[in-house]
Amino acid sequence: MFDRKQNMDSIFHEKQEGSLCAQHCLNNLLQGEYFTPVDLSSIAHQLDEEERMRMAEGGMGSEEYRTFLQQPSGNMDDSGFFSIQVISNALRVWGLELILFNSREYQSLMINPINEKAFICNYKEHWFTIRKLGQQWFNLNSLLTGPELISDTYLALFLAQLQQEGYSIFVIRGNLPDCEAEQILGIMKVQQQQRPRLIGEDEAQTSAGRSAALNQAEMGFGVEDEVVDEDDELKRALALSRQDIDVEDEEADLRRAIQLSIQGAVMSNKSSESGMGNIKSGSTSGGQKEGQNETLTAEELRRRRQAYFDRQQQQAQSNIPQLPDPNSTGESSSVNKSTEQDQQQNPSQ
Repeated sequence: MFDRKQNMDSIFHEKQEGSLCAQHCLNNLLQGEYFTPVDLSSIAHQLDEEERMRMAEGGMGSEEYRTFLQQPSGNMDDSGFFSIQVISNALRVWGLELILFNSREYQSLMINPINEKAFICNYKEHWFTIRKLGQQWFNLNSLLTGPELISDTYLALFLAQLQQEGYSIFVIRGNLPDCEAEQILGIMKVQQQQRPRLIGEDEAQTSAGRSAALNQAEMGFGVEDEVVDEDDELKRALALSRQDIDVEDEEADLRRAIQLSIQGAVMSNKSSESGMGNIKSGSTSGGQKEGQNETLTAEELRRRRQAYFDRQQQQAQSNIPQLPDPNSTGESSSVNKSTEQDQQQNPSQ
């Protein structure tokens, strides 16, 4: 029993090198290294010579002939591109023929594409092969990382899509050479778990992977920066909390100072009251209570301090000496004078 992965590996698939897509197209179609750039160049030179001889028939001194000689080859160029004529002549060596897929001649036959053996597709300067191996179709485009399995139902849609994109499609007629993949896939079908990607996509993904790695590294530095920022913020928060604690400590010290000042005021008040002979047992016990109570609220401290200040102010006002009223003194002297006059008149009477 064959392994399914080995079945896929049995398919010959040349990947793109330079602009040698015509070579890859032919070798993927024939399933082997049948043509080299030198072989195809030889065919191209032969075609150029045949064309030159036909042009010379009109006269080697003619303007058309001189213009033809000055033009570059239409069958090949330095990049590795080869024309459809080169590909057609190369396939004739194997008894194979190309038929234009959308020609009236072929379309009139109304042949289902799945009944064909292979197709060659061309768009501008790119060539690739679609071939049937065993009972399954494969896209053997050299730009892919590997063969791509195409279902029978998708084949017609795929060809129609290529036509819409501007591809020229050619049907391969004739007997293709035997190959290992044809024998293996004729026994067992393959299943493709993951479709191949374009070769450029792999490079792009590799570059993207590197970019992602760099981005992750930069993100790592960013995380470190964020950690540093968090440390700075934590330090600032601790500094602020210390400031708050200092403020609270200052307020506590202020409350204790007020409390002590109240206690001292009460004690001095007690001593002054005892000196004046106005000692009261209630006030003495109250002073002792105030001295003993060391845990007073700020509001109580404020009220007691205000009461103390009020008492001090009242005491200060009571110690001020009272001056005689000049009006009342004048009146009393006048009254006294009138009384003395009356007493002087009474004896004479």
